[in-house]
Amino acid sequence: MIKKYFGTDGIRGEVGQYPITPDFMMQLGWAAGQVLMASSDSKRVLIGKDTRVSGYMFESALEAGLIAAGAEVGLLGPMPTPAIAYLTRTFHAAAGIVISASHNAYQDNGIKFFSAAGYKLGDSVELAIEGYLDQPIQTLSLDKLGKAFRIPDAAGRYIEYCKSTVPRDLSLAGMRLVVDCGNGATYHIAPKVFRELGADVITIGTDPDGFNINRDCGSTSPQKLQESVMAEGADLGVAFDGDGDRLIMVDRKGQLVDGDQLLYLIAKFRKVTGKCAGVVGTLMTNLAIEKQLVSMGIAFERAQVGDRYVMQMMREHGYFLGGESSGHIICSDRTTTGDGVVSALQVLAACRHFEIPLDEAISEVVMFPQVLVNVKTQGRSDLQSDSKVQLAVQSAQKKLAGSGRVLLRPSGTEPVIRVMVEGEDYALVTSLAEEVAQVVSLSANS
Repeated sequence: MIKKYFGTDGIRGEVGQYPITPDFMMQLGWAAGQVLMASSDSKRVLIGKDTRVSGYMFESALEAGLIAAGAEVGLLGPMPTPAIAYLTRTFHAAAGIVISASHNAYQDNGIKFFSAAGYKLGDSVELAIEGYLDQPIQTLSLDKLGKAFRIPDAAGRYIEYCKSTVPRDLSLAGMRLVVDCGNGATYHIAPKVFRELGADVITIGTDPDGFNINRDCGSTSPQKLQESVMAEGADLGVAFDGDGDRLIMVDRKGQLVDGDQLLYLIAKFRKVTGKCAGVVGTLMTNLAIEKQLVSMGIAFERAQVGDRYVMQMMREHGYFLGGESSGHIICSDRTTTGDGVVSALQVLAACRHFEIPLDEAISEVVMFPQVLVNVKTQGRSDLQSDSKVQLAVQSAQKKLAGSGRVLLRPSGTEPVIRVMVEGEDYALVTSLAEEVAQVVSLSANS
């Protein structure tokens, strides 16, 4: 069966446009409650959110639907997505719900679910929930209704958990960091974690007002971070997205360090200090990373884009490390999902171990030029059978002469097709990406 509402990372869209409406969210809460209460011994469901103004509305709507289905609802308030996965496990809840649209602007919002074990819900559970979405809400009798309760120490619990993911003797004393929280869910978490480990922290994006999440800050807009690192003479900068499950970094020279490079450094650190049999990347992972890891004796596999697919392949191969170019990095021996703060700590621990700055720690990897073009569509995403598109792809691959890749991928959260071209020559790669994107645009919107 094909899912009607759930995409690769939950349900997401513009606030006020169906299904991102309060009435749908109440229906979703009730539908989820029907499935969860029937399949779990726990009646507890946790709800957390990022800092968007619409989060209040959807939190109340979900709460009402869940309580009507008999759930006991724990309200976490603004918390990073990985914190909700962690707290779902520690509270032995039936599920955790995240209200967030991640790196999108405040006009959007969405819903993500975590299972009792802290993983994204499987397709069968999401389909079961969708099966109740078209049914009328049937409220339980008063003696069977659920209740709501707040968890006031949620932030403190998660801060201590983050610190526990690195060795107890790790000290960041003498390290000057610029931390950009994107006015999102890490605003009251990340600076405290780094400060409590001894770092000198300068902050950006820690004053959310409900409307400024991801606005000119955070992992998708790192210009302020780059400027601040240089102006402050910092050792490096860290930027999170709106819900805190991904990060990018900036080295002391103001240069961006993306998820691929960070994944490589963590793998390198683990290889020399213990064991790193393999790493899972995605179809978008830079080819230079694969080549370098393999040369170090670390196996490398590519999954579909999306952290759920990375995690799935990690579990299939028994690997503990995986991630995406966008900065979703999963250390599954420490957490069950992408976690920006935990991943940042792994990188900082690596820099401390090697006793060199971030730029030197990744210097042996020379990244291949990689150009990504987002092509807006009218809903069509299946281009595998389009002869014009396939000819354009084949022509581009021929021009790359075996030293690059061409990839077409429909987004799981937006009406766009991502055209990626990678190779050794930046000018050629840019030209080919524009050529293929033009053909894709004409075909997808005809």
